[in-house]
Amino acid sequence: MNLFKSAVASLLLLSAFSAAAQAPQHLKSINIRAIGPGAMSGRITAIATDPTDTRIIYAGAASGGVWRSKSGGTSWTPIFDKAPTQSVGAIAINPHNPDESWVGTGEGNPRNSQKVQAGVLNVLT
Repeated sequence: MNLFKSAVASLLLLSAFSAAAQAPQHLKSINIRAIGPGAMSGRITAIATDPTDTRIIYAGAASGGVWRSKSGGTSWTPIFDKAPTQSVGAIAINPHNPDESWVGTGEGNPRNSQKVQAGVLNVLT
């Protein structure tokens, strides 16, 4: 499982570098940086990008819900506040229909601040 997590982390990092290379000129001066602490409740557990518009990014937190950026990661808005749980483990966007998006709740590395899971929810649209 650790090998799988390492492979996923490597793919996400390569994707970030690729996106940075294709960024508009005014964003090229922004360096890649952490968007949250590695402490309790600040862990990002899932990331997904709209396949039709790579400026739209979804980030799920271990116990902080789902956040959306429409600016390629420069600003973020919470979009999961009305969900029955704030614990996020996965985000999936249908590559053929980005209006069909799913959040897998629950997180695979629980800590004492994490809330319980509520199954798979379609709440991103």
